[in-house]
Amino acid sequence: MSGATVLYDAPGPKARRRNHLITIAFGVVLIAAVVYVLLVLGDNGQLTAEKWDPFIKSTTWTTYLLPGLWGTIKAAVLSIVFALILGALLGVGRLSDHRWVRYLSGSFVEFFRAIPVLILIIFAYYLFAEYALFPSEQLAFAAVVAGLTLYNGSVIAEILRSGINSLPKGQVEAANSLGMRKSQTMRMVLLPQSITAMLPALISQMVIALKDSALGYAIGYIEVVRSGIQVGAYYGNFLPSLIVVAIVMIILNFGLSTLATVVERRLREGKRKVKAVHIAEEDAVTAVR
Repeated sequence: MSGATVLYDAPGPKARRRNHLITIAFGVVLIAAVVYVLLVLGDNGQLTAEKWDPFIKSTTWTTYLLPGLWGTIKAAVLSIVFALILGALLGVGRLSDHRWVRYLSGSFVEFFRAIPVLILIIFAYYLFAEYALFPSEQLAFAAVVAGLTLYNGSVIAEILRSGINSLPKGQVEAANSLGMRKSQTMRMVLLPQSITAMLPALISQMVIALKDSALGYAIGYIEVVRSGIQVGAYYGNFLPSLIVVAIVMIILNFGLSTLATVVERRLREGKRKVKAVHIAEEDAVTAVR
């Protein structure tokens, strides 16, 4: 029963053969589709070297792609910082002893989680423009950051709340026995442990913020996708431009995802080491007795 799992029965010989045949058939269809697309693109002149020549020119990067990439990173980093602050306040608010604080925090979280990020960005843009809250040259940037902050802050609040609720109840009981107030317990005991446990999920949320920053294209914000389209319009090579932009975004997202994996692995290793130390200390005390 080495192949059995707790989720489903291990497939037998016939099921394994059937799965292999399905996998091979799907792979053949996928390869055929890719070859067909490449042939069509080649017939339309989209794979010629001259379509890719602009990307070996420094001016293409310094004029279009690098400023767009900086706009993407700038909006994503600033919004995630604000979202962490907002999410911490809302997450703690949802665990408050005061009913009105829980109600307001919960309503805020559920409301902004339910609205698409694009709508939030467009609404913020027209709101800021109507009341002249920001200079015109910073209007699109402020709207993108506001929309990403409201949405990701609401998601982070739920991540934080679930992380705190997942901690052993003995943590709170031990803090109460020491005479700590709830605010002290939250700040000194629960939040540090929950944030450490949720770090991989928080980094994954940064990946989402990075990708969603491309929605600023709808209000004229200069980010990497818009820059790629500008390159395509200038040189007449839309497909290569979008492919390059996709590669850039894949590299950024893969880097953040790898960081999340590394952090999670180190956290698990750290927990195992701490547990091993505790077991060794208990064994030593037992041996002395």
